[in-house]
Amino acid sequence: MIGVLVSGDGTNLQALLDAGLPVRAVASNRKDAYALVRAREAGISTATFSLDCHADRAERDLVMATWLEEHGVELVVLAGYMHLLTPPFLQRFPERVVNVHPSLLPDFPGAHAIDDALAAGVETTGVSVHYVDDGLDSGPLIAQEAVPVEPRDTLEVRIHAVEHRLLPEVVRELCVAAR
Repeated sequence: MIGVLVSGDGTNLQALLDAGLPVRAVASNRKDAYALVRAREAGISTATFSLDCHADRAERDLVMATWLEEHGVELVVLAGYMHLLTPPFLQRFPERVVNVHPSLLPDFPGAHAIDDALAAGVETTGVSVHYVDDGLDSGPLIAQEAVPVEPRDTLEVRIHAVEHRLLPEVVRELCVAAR
């Protein structure tokens, strides 16, 4: 079963749902994340784990990990989740946390990958799906797909289209391999 962590609109979550993947629980660090609405409309359990309700990030992550485990989650997918996870969370799901990122890692890690690629003047960027470690977009790569930068005015849309296809493909493969 899959747990998805979100912070925003949830278009990657929607791609997972549209692919018919077994999403069991959706957690967010933001109570106003539209992704939570998408999950509730799909009949999926949701919860918000904001930092201001916990002593620190590690405590928040442990509470969130426990909630995910209580919902039978075996694989955690970060789909636009904008917080780094702490080692206590990652230890609860060893080698079972994956993230989608809008660049060809290790190039352009962090929250502004598309803008960073444009500023660097590269001809090609892309999408990476990788395992999550306690660094910033530094975990082992699972899959990547290149996306030409030009035409610049459609780059973000084209990157999201690749994310919405590649992430469900990788997650499906990981679910099959875990059986």
